[in-house]
Amino acid sequence: MSRLAPLLAGLAILALPLVPGVPPFWFTLLNYAGLAAIVVVGLVVLTGMANIMSFGQGMFVGIGAYTSALLTLHLGVSPWLGLPAALAVAGACAWVVGAITLRLSGHYLPLGTIAWNISFFYVLGNSDWLGRYDGLPGLPPIAVFGTPLLASEQVFYLIWGCVGLSVVLTLSLMRSRTGRAIRALKGGRVAAEAFGVDTGRIKIVAFVYAALLAALSGWLYAHVQRAINPTPFSLNASIEYLLMAVLGGAGSVWGGVFGATLVTLLKDQLQNVLPLVLGAEGNFEAIVFGVLFVLLLQRAPDGLWPLLTRRTGAPPPPAPVAAPPLPPRRAAVSGPLLEASGLRKVFGGLVAVDGIDFSVAPGEVVALIGPNGAGKSTTFNLVTGVARLSAGTVRLFGRDTSALPSRAVARLGVARTFQHVKLVGTMSVIENVALGAHLRGSAGAVRGALGLDRAEEAALFAEAQRQLDRVGLGALRDRPAASLALGQQRIVEIARALCLDPALLLLDEPAAGLRHQEKAALADLLNRLRGEGLGILLVEHDMDFVMGLADRLVVMNFGAKLCEGPPRVVRTNPAVVEAYLGSAA
Repeated sequence: MSRLAPLLAGLAILALPLVPGVPPFWFTLLNYAGLAAIVVVGLVVLTGMANIMSFGQGMFVGIGAYTSALLTLHLGVSPWLGLPAALAVAGACAWVVGAITLRLSGHYLPLGTIAWNISFFYVLGNSDWLGRYDGLPGLPPIAVFGTPLLASEQVFYLIWGCVGLSVVLTLSLMRSRTGRAIRALKGGRVAAEAFGVDTGRIKIVAFVYAALLAALSGWLYAHVQRAINPTPFSLNASIEYLLMAVLGGAGSVWGGVFGATLVTLLKDQLQNVLPLVLGAEGNFEAIVFGVLFVLLLQRAPDGLWPLLTRRTGAPPPPAPVAAPPLPPRRAAVSGPLLEASGLRKVFGGLVAVDGIDFSVAPGEVVALIGPNGAGKSTTFNLVTGVARLSAGTVRLFGRDTSALPSRAVARLGVARTFQHVKLVGTMSVIENVALGAHLRGSAGAVRGALGLDRAEEAALFAEAQRQLDRVGLGALRDRPAASLALGQQRIVEIARALCLDPALLLLDEPAAGLRHQEKAALADLLNRLRGEGLGILLVEHDMDFVMGLADRLVVMNFGAKLCEGPPRVVRTNPAVVEAYLGSAA
């Protein structure tokens, strides 16, 4: 039933003109709902998928509307020629605004979008060439085959056709390599960057895409209304778009369409009913929406659409198909894979890592061990570019990488897991694993939205399936990652890391949460990887697991290296025994 819900709702809307006796007002109302739905679909990508809160979508609707209006009024061009201009101007403005604003984090980011929208509103209202608050009247209508679309019934199919196009493009984009990178932002920047995702660029892609859909809505609005003024593009309109997204389900494309339609219809009915009930005129519907919003956040934080359809908004992963293997990325290395020299990291007055030296050769397993707080995970972050060195040098494959960001380190052939699992819980297991192969694909947002990346996607998912089978979790490919036990999630992280086809693999507490048989299977997998020439650096607290696997141990205590050597030597070292058990023991 959940798959049929969008189809049935769409058919009901499209069949409305065929029903005799429907008042024209209902077509007008649904046209407004469709215009809002286009904006909200973009907002779903931006807020629900990319986790970027924006209160500025009304501005991009206005940019699209005013661009086309000015061209058609002053240059006499066709509205159809005004469309690409509106998209181009809105996209360029979104790129500039995004490049500035997306550097902000926390509550400063939505506040920044509020500032942009307010500024835009007052620029419109105080510019003579934009008509000030009176706006621009007398815009030409959109014509199809020489017939101008004047009545609400005539533009109905055009608007809802654009809604359908927006939904199809967005669903296709979200299933693509770029879409997975966008959704990975919800799991955290650190994990996405660790597999080569340029999160700054991906944020701008999401921001521009949402602005383009908003501009499409603005173009339609301008030539359907045939007059524009600043009011529909104010901050209030942007807040309403966000309300529609949250009410329907900010993580679901269909939820965005549902929320836009529901709020538009409900707002109209409340404006008619509430004054009669309360005996006074006023914007009482805002109070009702505020109460609904609070109740929704408490009872259904994912929105109404997932609640009604019993499914999440994430697109289903593709079915397994045969595909040629991806070309290997791992290059033959003769010398050490990793050389860490004098690593030092200071946080304020705390020295977390102090003068650590070690190396990892091809086909070697090296383990960092030590008590909690010894600085092992911080050392991992220094090696992989997640944290910046205070002093020291990291050389990977003979190259100084001390100043490289983690995405550049990943490009060299380094993959890692995390002490605290960093999977995108709403994505399926196989989509999380396919994210590890991000650097092994090349399709961008345009190819993804247009569905021109099918062959590449098949190859990426075939590789992800191969790695899942390799770690023994192939049967769980379609499960949401959040539904797995902690130990299984750690194994999924290893499969994701292997999808990069790395030469050096860093595992942060991979055996934590695993049962005895699962640990034995993991040890067998790591031994096979060592046999293939893969270098492995791991942090682990299970000494039985480490002693039976590692070629060499590096013992850390209070950020410094206590000793280094083979397991049989290290386990009897008095300094190590004291660090772990205390001098009395």
